[in-house]
Amino acid sequence: MSSRFDAIIIGAGQAGPPLAGRLTAAGMSVAIIERKLIGGTCVNTGCTPTKTLVASAYAAHLARRASDYGVTLGAPVGVDMKAVKARKDTVSGNSRRSVENWLKNMERCTVYEDHATFISPREVRVGDETLVSDRIFINVGGRANVPDMPGVNQVNYLTNTSILDLDILPRHLVIIGGSYVGLEFAQMYRRFGSEVTVVEKNDRLVQREDEDVSVAIRSILENEGITIRCKAECITFAPSGKDITVGVDCTEGEPEIVGSHVLLAVGRRPNTDDLGLEAAGVTTDKRGYITVDDQLRTNVPGIWALGDCNGRGAFTHTSYNDFEIVAANLLDNDPRKVSDRITAYALYIDPPLGRVGMSEAEARKSGRRVLVGERPMTRVNRAVEKGETQGFMKALVDADSKEILGASILGTGGDEAIHCILDVMYAKAPYTTIQRAVHIHPTVSELIPTMLGELKPLA
Repeated sequence: MSSRFDAIIIGAGQAGPPLAGRLTAAGMSVAIIERKLIGGTCVNTGCTPTKTLVASAYAAHLARRASDYGVTLGAPVGVDMKAVKARKDTVSGNSRRSVENWLKNMERCTVYEDHATFISPREVRVGDETLVSDRIFINVGGRANVPDMPGVNQVNYLTNTSILDLDILPRHLVIIGGSYVGLEFAQMYRRFGSEVTVVEKNDRLVQREDEDVSVAIRSILENEGITIRCKAECITFAPSGKDITVGVDCTEGEPEIVGSHVLLAVGRRPNTDDLGLEAAGVTTDKRGYITVDDQLRTNVPGIWALGDCNGRGAFTHTSYNDFEIVAANLLDNDPRKVSDRITAYALYIDPPLGRVGMSEAEARKSGRRVLVGERPMTRVNRAVEKGETQGFMKALVDADSKEILGASILGTGGDEAIHCILDVMYAKAPYTTIQRAVHIHPTVSELIPTMLGELKPLA
Protein backbone atom coordinates (compact mmCIF):
# COMPACT_ATOMS: atom_id res chain seq x y z
CA MET A 1 0.00 0.00 0.00
CA SER A 2 1.32 3.46 -0.85
CA SER A 3 0.13 6.99 -0.06
CA ARG A 4 1.30 10.22 -1.68
CA PHE A 5 1.75 13.47 0.26
CA ASP A 6 2.93 16.93 -0.66
CA ALA A 7 5.46 16.66 2.18
CA ILE A 8 6.79 14.04 4.60
CA ILE A 9 8.34 15.01 7.92
CA ILE A 10 10.33 12.35 9.76
CA GLY A 11 10.47 13.24 13.45
CA ALA A 12 8.23 15.40 15.63
CA GLY A 13 10.82 17.38 17.57
CA GLN A 14 11.12 21.15 17.73
CA ALA A 15 11.27 21.75 13.96
CA GLY A 16 8.83 19.15 12.63
CA PRO A 17 5.49 20.19 14.15
CA PRO A 18 5.73 23.93 13.35
CA LEU A 19 6.86 23.05 9.82
CA ALA A 20 3.79 20.82 9.48
CA GLY A 21 1.70 23.77 10.62
CA ARG A 22 3.13 26.10 7.98
CA LEU A 23 2.94 23.56 5.17
CA THR A 24 -0.65 22.53 5.88
CA ALA A 25 -1.67 26.18 6.20
CA ALA A 26 -0.24 26.64 2.71
CA GLY A 27 -2.63 23.94 1.49
CA MET A 28 -0.22 20.99 1.44
CA SER A 29 -0.96 17.46 2.62
CA VAL A 30 1.61 16.41 5.20
CA ALA A 31 2.61 13.11 6.79
CA ILE A 32 4.55 13.47 10.04
CA ILE A 33 6.18 10.36 11.47
CA GLU A 34 7.32 9.86 15.07
CA ARG A 35 8.50 6.50 16.37
CA LYS A 36 8.66 7.43 20.05
CA LEU A 37 7.45 10.56 21.83
CA ILE A 38 6.00 13.58 20.04
CA GLY A 39 7.82 16.75 21.06
CA GLY A 40 11.31 15.31 20.74
CA THR A 41 14.22 15.76 23.11
CA CYS A 42 13.30 19.18 24.49
CA VAL A 43 9.81 18.30 25.65
CA ASN A 44 10.47 14.75 26.80
CA THR A 45 14.09 14.32 27.92
CA GLY A 46 15.74 17.72 27.60
CA CYS A 47 14.82 21.30 28.43
CA THR A 48 11.32 20.88 29.84
CA PRO A 49 11.91 18.02 32.32
CA THR A 50 15.42 19.05 33.35
CA LYS A 51 14.58 22.70 33.96
CA THR A 52 11.56 21.57 35.97
CA LEU A 53 13.94 19.51 38.11
CA VAL A 54 16.36 22.45 38.33
CA ALA A 55 13.49 24.55 39.70
CA SER A 56 12.77 21.96 42.39
CA ALA A 57 16.45 21.81 43.30
CA TYR A 58 16.60 25.61 43.50
CA ALA A 59 13.61 25.64 45.86
CA ALA A 60 15.38 23.15 48.15
CA HIS A 61 18.59 25.18 48.03
CA LEU A 62 16.79 28.44 48.79
CA ALA A 63 14.89 26.83 51.67
CA ARG A 64 18.20 25.72 53.22
CA ARG A 65 19.43 29.31 52.90
CA ALA A 66 16.28 30.75 54.46
CA SER A 67 18.15 32.04 57.50
CA ASP A 68 20.37 34.15 55.21
CA TYR A 69 17.24 36.17 54.43
CA GLY A 70 15.97 36.33 58.01
CA VAL A 71 13.45 33.55 57.46
CA THR A 72 13.04 30.78 60.03
CA LEU A 73 11.89 27.31 59.03
CA GLY A 74 10.48 24.89 61.58
CA ALA A 75 12.24 21.69 60.45
CA PRO A 76 15.20 20.49 58.38
CA VAL A 77 14.54 20.79 54.66
CA GLY A 78 13.69 17.48 53.03
CA VAL A 79 13.18 16.46 49.40
CA ASP A 80 10.46 14.02 48.34
CA MET A 81 11.93 12.56 45.14
CA LYS A 82 8.67 10.87 44.18
CA ALA A 83 6.89 14.23 44.35
CA VAL A 84 9.74 15.91 42.46
CA LYS A 85 9.49 13.33 39.69
CA ALA A 86 5.69 13.56 39.61
CA ARG A 87 5.91 17.34 39.14
CA LYS A 88 8.44 16.89 36.34
CA ASP A 89 6.28 14.25 34.65
CA THR A 90 3.23 16.50 34.81
CA VAL A 91 4.98 19.51 33.27
CA SER A 92 6.66 17.44 30.57
CA GLY A 93 3.55 15.36 29.88
CA ASN A 94 1.33 18.42 29.51
CA SER A 95 3.75 19.92 27.02
CA ARG A 96 3.93 16.70 24.99
CA ARG A 97 0.17 16.26 24.92
CA SER A 98 -0.29 19.84 23.76
CA VAL A 99 1.93 19.25 20.71
CA GLU A 100 0.35 15.84 20.09
CA ASN A 101 -3.19 17.21 20.16
CA TRP A 102 -2.21 20.06 17.85
CA LEU A 103 -0.75 17.70 15.26
CA LYS A 104 -3.52 15.11 15.43
CA ASN A 105 -6.19 17.78 14.97
CA MET A 106 -4.32 19.64 12.23
CA GLU A 107 -6.19 19.76 8.93
CA ARG A 108 -4.39 17.98 6.06
CA CYS A 109 -1.89 16.42 8.52
CA THR A 110 -1.61 12.64 9.03
CA VAL A 111 0.36 11.44 12.07
CA TYR A 112 2.16 8.08 11.90
CA GLU A 113 3.49 6.67 15.17
CA ASP A 114 6.04 4.20 13.83
CA HIS A 115 9.59 3.90 12.55
CA ALA A 116 10.45 5.44 9.16
CA THR A 117 13.01 4.06 6.70
CA PHE A 118 13.99 5.43 3.32
CA ILE A 119 13.61 3.00 0.42
CA SER A 120 14.41 5.61 -2.25
CA PRO A 121 14.95 9.39 -2.45
CA ARG A 122 11.18 9.87 -2.69
CA GLU A 123 9.81 6.91 -0.72
CA VAL A 124 9.65 6.18 3.01
CA ARG A 125 8.50 2.89 4.51
CA VAL A 126 6.36 3.16 7.65
CA GLY A 127 5.17 -0.20 8.93
CA ASP A 128 3.42 -1.89 5.99
CA GLU A 129 2.83 1.36 4.15
CA THR A 130 4.98 3.27 1.64
CA LEU A 131 4.74 7.06 1.76
CA VAL A 132 5.73 9.00 -1.34
CA SER A 133 6.62 12.69 -1.65
CA ASP A 134 8.83 15.10 -3.58
CA ARG A 135 9.60 16.93 -0.33
CA ILE A 136 11.01 15.06 2.68
CA PHE A 137 12.21 16.75 5.87
CA ILE A 138 14.35 14.86 8.40
CA ASN A 139 14.01 15.99 12.03
CA VAL A 140 15.07 12.89 13.97
CA GLY A 141 17.19 14.49 16.71
CA GLY A 142 19.88 12.77 18.74
CA ARG A 143 20.56 10.65 21.80
CA ALA A 144 23.18 10.22 24.50
CA ASN A 145 26.56 8.98 23.34
CA VAL A 146 27.86 5.89 25.16
CA PRO A 147 31.60 5.52 24.47
CA ASP A 148 33.21 2.10 24.60
CA MET A 149 35.00 2.70 27.90
CA PRO A 150 36.45 -0.33 29.72
CA GLY A 151 33.76 -2.10 31.75
CA VAL A 152 30.92 0.24 30.77
CA ASN A 153 28.73 -2.67 29.66
CA GLN A 154 29.29 -4.50 32.95
CA VAL A 155 27.49 -1.88 35.03
CA ASN A 156 24.06 -0.29 35.12
CA TYR A 157 24.73 3.26 33.96
CA LEU A 158 22.34 6.15 33.51
CA THR A 159 22.02 8.61 30.62
CA ASN A 160 20.29 11.98 30.52
CA THR A 161 17.15 10.07 29.49
CA SER A 162 17.10 7.17 31.95
CA ILE A 163 18.01 9.32 34.96
CA LEU A 164 14.68 11.08 34.49
CA ASP A 165 12.94 7.85 35.53
CA LEU A 166 14.53 7.91 39.00
CA ASP A 167 12.19 8.57 41.89
CA ILE A 168 14.83 7.84 44.53
CA LEU A 169 17.82 9.82 45.73
CA PRO A 170 21.18 8.31 44.70
CA ARG A 171 23.50 7.98 47.68
CA HIS A 172 26.52 8.93 45.57
CA LEU A 173 26.08 9.98 41.94
CA VAL A 174 29.24 9.80 39.83
CA ILE A 175 28.91 11.85 36.65
CA ILE A 176 31.20 11.16 33.71
CA GLY A 177 31.52 14.41 31.78
CA GLY A 178 32.07 17.90 33.11
CA SER A 179 30.20 19.87 30.49
CA TYR A 180 26.71 21.33 30.13
CA VAL A 181 24.45 18.32 30.73
CA GLY A 182 26.66 16.75 33.38
CA LEU A 183 27.01 19.93 35.44
CA GLU A 184 23.29 20.67 35.47
CA PHE A 185 22.59 17.20 36.87
CA ALA A 186 25.52 17.50 39.29
CA GLN A 187 24.21 20.62 41.00
CA MET A 188 20.62 19.44 40.82
CA TYR A 189 21.28 16.15 42.60
CA ARG A 190 23.64 17.72 45.11
CA ARG A 191 20.83 20.08 46.08
CA PHE A 192 18.44 17.15 46.31
CA GLY A 193 20.84 15.63 48.84
CA SER A 194 23.14 13.23 46.95
CA GLU A 195 26.88 13.07 47.27
CA VAL A 196 28.13 14.01 43.78
CA THR A 197 31.45 13.55 41.99
CA VAL A 198 32.12 14.88 38.49
CA VAL A 199 34.80 13.17 36.39
CA GLU A 200 36.16 15.11 33.40
CA LYS A 201 38.92 13.95 31.04
CA ASN A 202 40.06 17.50 30.17
CA ASP A 203 42.06 19.71 32.48
CA ARG A 204 39.05 21.91 33.25
CA LEU A 205 35.26 21.93 33.16
CA VAL A 206 33.26 23.12 30.12
CA GLN A 207 36.37 23.20 27.94
CA ARG A 208 34.54 25.24 25.30
CA GLU A 209 34.35 28.26 27.61
CA ASP A 210 37.03 30.76 28.54
CA GLU A 211 39.27 29.64 31.37
CA ASP A 212 38.00 32.31 33.79
CA VAL A 213 34.44 31.08 33.18
CA SER A 214 35.49 27.47 33.78
CA VAL A 215 37.28 28.40 37.00
CA ALA A 216 34.26 30.33 38.28
CA ILE A 217 31.89 27.46 37.47
CA ARG A 218 34.12 25.01 39.30
CA SER A 219 34.20 27.28 42.34
CA ILE A 220 30.39 27.58 42.36
CA LEU A 221 29.97 23.80 42.29
CA GLU A 222 32.70 23.02 44.81
CA ASN A 223 31.21 25.58 47.21
CA GLU A 224 28.09 23.41 47.25
CA GLY A 225 30.07 20.29 48.12
CA ILE A 226 30.47 18.74 44.65
CA THR A 227 33.75 16.89 44.11
CA ILE A 228 35.47 17.66 40.79
CA ARG A 229 38.03 15.29 39.25
CA CYS A 230 39.67 16.61 36.08
CA LYS A 231 42.43 15.19 33.85
CA ALA A 232 40.87 11.72 33.98
CA GLU A 233 42.66 10.23 30.96
CA CYS A 234 41.47 6.65 31.47
CA ILE A 235 38.04 5.94 32.92
CA THR A 236 36.97 2.39 33.79
CA PHE A 237 33.94 0.76 35.40
CA ALA A 238 33.43 -2.34 37.50
CA PRO A 239 30.56 -3.67 39.64
CA SER A 240 31.22 -3.61 43.36
CA GLY A 241 28.33 -5.36 45.09
CA LYS A 242 25.38 -3.01 44.66
CA ASP A 243 27.75 -0.15 43.93
CA ILE A 244 29.91 0.81 40.94
CA THR A 245 33.64 1.40 41.08
CA VAL A 246 34.87 4.07 38.67
CA GLY A 247 38.57 4.04 37.96
CA VAL A 248 40.14 7.39 37.08
CA ASP A 249 43.69 8.02 35.95
CA CYS A 250 44.05 11.52 37.35
CA THR A 251 47.27 13.29 38.28
CA GLU A 252 46.01 13.68 41.84
CA GLY A 253 43.41 12.21 44.17
CA GLU A 254 42.25 8.67 44.82
CA PRO A 255 42.51 6.31 41.81
CA GLU A 256 38.99 4.94 42.32
CA ILE A 257 35.57 6.34 43.15
CA VAL A 258 32.81 4.11 44.49
CA GLY A 259 29.33 5.37 43.70
CA SER A 260 25.79 4.06 43.94
CA HIS A 261 24.89 5.42 40.49
CA VAL A 262 26.81 6.50 37.37
CA LEU A 263 25.56 9.05 34.85
CA LEU A 264 27.21 9.17 31.43
CA ALA A 265 27.13 12.75 30.11
CA VAL A 266 29.77 12.58 27.39
CA GLY A 267 28.10 14.07 24.37
CA ARG A 268 25.37 13.26 21.88
CA ARG A 269 25.03 11.35 18.63
CA PRO A 270 22.45 11.78 15.85
CA ASN A 271 19.58 9.33 15.31
CA THR A 272 20.55 8.74 11.70
CA ASP A 273 21.98 5.22 11.76
CA ASP A 274 18.73 3.34 11.09
CA LEU A 275 16.92 5.63 8.64
CA GLY A 276 18.17 3.92 5.49
CA LEU A 277 19.84 7.12 4.34
CA GLU A 278 22.00 5.11 1.95
CA ALA A 279 18.85 4.13 0.02
CA ALA A 280 18.09 7.82 -0.50
CA GLY A 281 21.72 8.71 -1.25
CA VAL A 282 21.86 11.23 1.60
CA THR A 283 25.41 11.88 2.81
CA THR A 284 26.54 12.18 6.42
CA ASP A 285 29.81 13.18 8.06
CA LYS A 286 32.03 10.75 9.97
CA ARG A 287 29.98 11.24 13.15
CA GLY A 288 26.68 10.48 11.42
CA TYR A 289 25.37 14.04 11.13
CA ILE A 290 23.53 14.76 7.89
CA THR A 291 25.44 17.17 5.68
CA VAL A 292 23.41 20.26 4.76
CA ASP A 293 23.98 23.57 3.01
CA ASP A 294 23.22 27.07 4.28
CA GLN A 295 19.49 26.54 3.65
CA LEU A 296 19.47 23.08 5.27
CA ARG A 297 19.22 21.18 2.00
CA THR A 298 20.96 17.81 1.83
CA ASN A 299 22.94 16.66 -1.20
CA VAL A 300 19.72 15.08 -2.54
CA PRO A 301 17.27 17.59 -4.09
CA GLY A 302 13.97 17.54 -2.25
CA ILE A 303 15.39 16.32 1.07
CA TRP A 304 16.17 18.64 3.98
CA ALA A 305 17.58 17.96 7.48
CA LEU A 306 16.59 20.06 10.49
CA GLY A 307 17.47 20.07 14.17
CA ASP A 308 20.05 18.07 16.08
CA CYS A 309 20.61 15.53 13.30
CA ASN A 310 22.33 18.06 11.03
CA GLY A 311 25.04 19.08 13.51
CA ARG A 312 24.39 22.79 12.98
CA GLY A 313 23.23 23.75 16.46
CA ALA A 314 21.94 21.01 18.76
CA PHE A 315 19.74 23.38 20.76
CA THR A 316 15.98 23.79 20.89
CA HIS A 317 16.26 27.37 19.67
CA THR A 318 18.49 26.42 16.73
CA SER A 319 16.15 23.56 15.80
CA TYR A 320 13.19 25.93 15.77
CA ASN A 321 15.24 28.42 13.76
CA ASP A 322 15.96 25.62 11.27
CA PHE A 323 12.18 25.38 10.75
CA GLU A 324 12.00 29.15 10.26
CA ILE A 325 14.79 29.08 7.68
CA VAL A 326 13.22 26.25 5.68
CA ALA A 327 9.73 27.78 5.81
CA ALA A 328 11.01 31.21 4.81
CA ASN A 329 12.82 29.84 1.77
CA LEU A 330 10.03 27.51 0.67
CA LEU A 331 6.95 29.60 1.37
CA ASP A 332 7.89 33.25 1.87
CA ASN A 333 10.48 33.97 -0.85
CA ASP A 334 12.70 35.09 2.05
CA PRO A 335 16.27 33.79 1.57
CA ARG A 336 17.21 33.10 5.17
CA LYS A 337 20.27 30.99 5.95
CA VAL A 338 22.04 29.24 8.82
CA SER A 339 25.14 31.42 8.59
CA ASP A 340 23.05 34.43 9.66
CA ARG A 341 22.68 32.81 13.08
CA ILE A 342 24.76 34.06 16.00
CA THR A 343 25.93 31.38 18.42
CA ALA A 344 23.97 31.71 21.65
CA TYR A 345 23.22 29.28 24.47
CA ALA A 346 23.02 28.89 28.23
CA LEU A 347 24.30 26.57 30.95
CA TYR A 348 21.54 26.12 33.51
CA ILE A 349 23.46 25.68 36.69
CA ASP A 350 22.64 28.23 39.39
CA PRO A 351 23.64 30.94 38.74
CA PRO A 352 23.26 30.36 35.00
CA LEU A 353 25.72 31.16 32.24
CA GLY A 354 24.46 33.07 29.22
CA ARG A 355 26.78 33.02 26.19
CA VAL A 356 26.77 34.72 22.79
CA GLY A 357 29.26 35.05 19.98
CA MET A 358 33.01 34.59 20.24
CA SER A 359 35.03 33.40 23.20
CA GLU A 360 38.30 35.14 24.09
CA ALA A 361 40.29 32.47 22.26
CA GLU A 362 38.18 32.92 19.12
CA ALA A 363 38.46 36.70 19.32
CA ARG A 364 42.26 36.49 19.54
CA LYS A 365 42.39 34.15 16.53
CA SER A 366 40.29 36.59 14.50
CA GLY A 367 43.24 38.99 14.27
CA ARG A 368 41.12 41.94 15.41
CA ARG A 369 42.06 44.57 17.96
CA VAL A 370 39.84 43.44 20.83
CA LEU A 371 38.59 45.35 23.85
CA VAL A 372 37.16 43.63 26.92
CA GLY A 373 34.86 44.84 29.66
CA GLU A 374 34.29 42.92 32.91
CA ARG A 375 32.25 43.32 36.07
CA PRO A 376 31.89 40.96 39.03
CA MET A 377 28.39 40.19 40.22
CA THR A 378 29.41 41.47 43.64
CA ARG A 379 29.14 44.92 42.02
CA VAL A 380 25.66 44.35 40.62
CA ASN A 381 23.06 45.71 43.03
CA ARG A 382 20.36 43.29 41.97
CA ALA A 383 22.63 40.33 42.72
CA VAL A 384 23.61 41.78 46.10
CA GLU A 385 19.97 42.38 47.04
CA LYS A 386 19.07 38.81 46.10
CA GLY A 387 22.05 37.42 48.01
CA GLU A 388 23.32 35.75 44.83
CA THR A 389 26.64 37.38 43.98
CA GLN A 390 28.60 34.52 42.43
CA GLY A 391 29.93 35.00 38.91
CA PHE A 392 30.73 37.90 36.60
CA MET A 393 29.90 39.43 33.24
CA LYS A 394 32.27 40.01 30.36
CA ALA A 395 31.96 41.47 26.85
CA LEU A 396 34.33 41.50 23.88
CA VAL A 397 34.33 44.38 21.37
CA ASP A 398 36.13 45.14 18.10
CA ALA A 399 38.17 48.27 18.86
CA ASP A 400 37.92 49.56 15.28
CA SER A 401 34.36 48.77 14.17
CA LYS A 402 32.83 48.97 17.67
CA GLU A 403 31.06 45.68 16.88
CA ILE A 404 30.25 43.43 19.84
CA LEU A 405 32.05 40.14 19.24
CA GLY A 406 30.80 38.08 22.16
CA ALA A 407 29.84 38.02 25.80
CA SER A 408 29.52 35.81 28.86
CA ILE A 409 27.20 36.52 31.78
CA LEU A 410 27.66 34.04 34.61
CA GLY A 411 25.36 35.18 37.35
CA THR A 412 21.79 35.53 38.53
CA GLY A 413 19.59 36.34 35.56
CA GLY A 414 22.50 35.87 33.17
CA ASP A 415 20.45 33.71 30.80
CA GLU A 416 17.98 36.58 30.35
CA ALA A 417 20.33 39.58 30.51
CA ILE A 418 22.51 38.18 27.73
CA HIS A 419 19.74 38.98 25.23
CA CYS A 420 20.46 42.71 25.62
CA ILE A 421 23.76 41.99 23.93
CA LEU A 422 22.48 39.38 21.50
CA ASP A 423 19.79 41.66 20.07
CA VAL A 424 22.26 44.48 19.44
CA MET A 425 24.59 41.99 17.71
CA TYR A 426 21.75 40.95 15.39
CA ALA A 427 21.00 44.62 14.72
CA LYS A 428 24.67 45.07 13.79
CA ALA A 429 24.71 48.17 15.95
CA PRO A 430 27.86 49.42 17.73
CA TYR A 431 28.36 48.65 21.41
CA THR A 432 27.72 52.32 22.14
CA THR A 433 24.03 51.65 21.45
CA ILE A 434 23.86 49.69 24.70
CA GLN A 435 26.39 51.87 26.49
CA ARG A 436 24.16 54.92 26.04
CA ALA A 437 20.90 53.11 26.81
CA VAL A 438 19.13 53.84 30.09
CA HIS A 439 18.23 50.52 31.70
CA ILE A 440 15.88 49.96 34.61
CA HIS A 441 17.25 49.89 38.16
CA PRO A 442 17.72 47.55 39.93
CA THR A 443 18.39 44.86 37.31
CA VAL A 444 21.31 42.80 36.15
CA SER A 445 20.99 44.30 32.66
CA GLU A 446 21.58 47.85 33.91
CA LEU A 447 25.25 47.08 34.55
CA ILE A 448 25.91 46.08 30.93
CA PRO A 449 26.17 49.74 29.81
CA THR A 450 28.50 50.44 32.74
CA MET A 451 30.69 47.47 31.80
CA LEU A 452 30.87 48.65 28.20
CA GLY A 453 31.96 52.08 29.41
CA GLU A 454 35.03 50.52 31.04
CA LEU A 455 36.57 48.67 28.10
CA LYS A 456 40.30 47.95 27.96
CA PRO A 457 42.57 46.09 25.52
CA LEU A 458 42.35 42.31 25.77
CA ALA A 459 45.58 41.04 27.29
